[in-house]
Amino acid sequence: MRSAEFSAPNQHHYDRRSIDNWIVSHLWRYRWRLLLVLAMYGISSFAFSAAPMLIGSAVGSMLDGNDVSTLVPLALGVLVVLVMDGGFNLIGAMQWEYVAKRFSADARGELYASLLEKNQVFHNRQRAGDLMARATDDVGLLSDMVTPGMSIILETVLFSVAPLVFLSFTDPQLLLVPLLFFVVYAFAVRAYMRELEPVVERQRVQFGELNAKLEETISGIETVKASAQEPAERQKVGRLARLIRDSFAAQGTIEARYLPLLLYAVTLGLQFLHALWRVQAGAIGVADVITVMGLMAVLRWPTFASIFTFSIVQAGRASAGRILSVIKAHTDLDQNLGGHTEPIRGEIVFEHVTYGSADHAATAGPLLRDVSFTVEPGQTVAIVGQTGSGKSSLTQLINRTYDATEGRVLIDGVDVRAWSLDALRSQISKIEQDIFLFSRSIGENIAFGRPGATPADIEAAARAAQAHDFIMKTKDGYATVIGERGMTLSGGQRQRIALARAFLADPRILILDDSTSAIDSATEDEIQKAIRGIQHGRTTLLITHRLSQIRWADTIVVLDAGRIEACGKHEDLLRSSVLYRRIFARYEGESVGAGANLKRMARRPEAATPAGAPPAVNPQITDA
Repeated sequence: MRSAEFSAPNQHHYDRRSIDNWIVSHLWRYRWRLLLVLAMYGISSFAFSAAPMLIGSAVGSMLDGNDVSTLVPLALGVLVVLVMDGGFNLIGAMQWEYVAKRFSADARGELYASLLEKNQVFHNRQRAGDLMARATDDVGLLSDMVTPGMSIILETVLFSVAPLVFLSFTDPQLLLVPLLFFVVYAFAVRAYMRELEPVVERQRVQFGELNAKLEETISGIETVKASAQEPAERQKVGRLARLIRDSFAAQGTIEARYLPLLLYAVTLGLQFLHALWRVQAGAIGVADVITVMGLMAVLRWPTFASIFTFSIVQAGRASAGRILSVIKAHTDLDQNLGGHTEPIRGEIVFEHVTYGSADHAATAGPLLRDVSFTVEPGQTVAIVGQTGSGKSSLTQLINRTYDATEGRVLIDGVDVRAWSLDALRSQISKIEQDIFLFSRSIGENIAFGRPGATPADIEAAARAAQAHDFIMKTKDGYATVIGERGMTLSGGQRQRIALARAFLADPRILILDDSTSAIDSATEDEIQKAIRGIQHGRTTLLITHRLSQIRWADTIVVLDAGRIEACGKHEDLLRSSVLYRRIFARYEGESVGAGANLKRMARRPEAATPAGAPPAVNPQITDA
């Protein structure tokens, strides 16, 4: 069974061994409707093909000099069979349309569920615009592949079989030319599909690249405008658009060389000559020639429609391949449904943990190296270090955003990999510096971790995060819909909403990754009071450079190049860790005394080291 971080309940399982198997398994869910389609189209094709037979009989009756009254039943017969053709064709088309829309909806749901299943490593490597192209345009082409694509192909088959059956009733020898046509037609279509396939696949890839570029430019529009790079971005998008244009032009060239239409014209002429020859031989009459040519005319539409039908089917297969490649993409993390599900007390233990993604390890080595430390339940631990020292990576191992490469991370004595992923993550809240908010109301964003929260609960969490006052100043209060990613709010406002979200979730472990960096000092003081208020009984990990937050931590962990350089309380580290002093020597103003003390110790580190204490200087450590 493949790994997945999430599995949708009652999800249907499809055959993913190949593109064609996947398509067939989707369509097979609606096999009774497909059987109904086959029956309706079958009746429709034979009814439509019966019309030339009745018309031929009417002409024969007129040539025999029969009374006009004998033509009335034949005329009514033509009317009846054509109405039958229209009625049954309509019912079949409605069923086809239902199957097509269900197929695209099912595929979109399967793709979306698979994206939720994938771990962070997978998503880090994807371009959002390309994924959106697969979830929208590619999924839409699946519907087009079914109808009009497969729908017309089925009609082509049935509307080819019916005329042949009626031709055999007229004169079996007249089957020779049409059968030769279908043999040559099959080879021509096969060559056409082989030539068309790489062009259509290239179109889908290029469309994904164009969509990814557009998404990237729009997401980074502020940077584009600030750097005055509009012409360069326009040129890049224009180049991608020209590539797509060239691919469609190549497709048009291939379609223009489509041979079956020419083959049909030749077949029509040869069949007419053959019918005349049979008339001269006395095998059939003149009225039969009209019947034969009417039946041959039935073949014209399927032959013409196949020009674009096979293109649509080919585009659908290419889109199915792009969708299936995402669905089948490997992910390492598993939700572990039968795993540990106890309430978390808050003990965190790192045992000789080494971590590094494959991409990073190949160039710069592991992000964390042999990290070991213990956090007791309810403790507050500050994690400090220079940029790139591995602070965020360390916290991402706790909720299994990533898994340790070596060693173990334990929560309450249980390896995080043995926990049920849902039970683990539902009891851990993390607030990062780059806050993500959804384009929903403020209240919905705060209640994201607790969808059933009452308005009173939401307001209480907002008050604790010092967000209530600014929320009430917005147009609709808690019902105010914010823009995508919360861009209509300031950085500080976004961080306070994120804090309110974390407070409402009532986590047992709280991780704050520089979560008050965009908040002014006065508001930060109030928020720190709120954070201290909810810390009781919770384990809290702080990643911050603000001395005012670090000083009241129970323990401070100092990271350097992925290793723990020192661990202890603030005052102890000032005396024993050169790196700790140097990291904070440049941060002044949080308190005059602390700032002056730090500057003095940074200039004269030896003065801060007690007599007889072992030297803590690491000659490889340099100023930030």
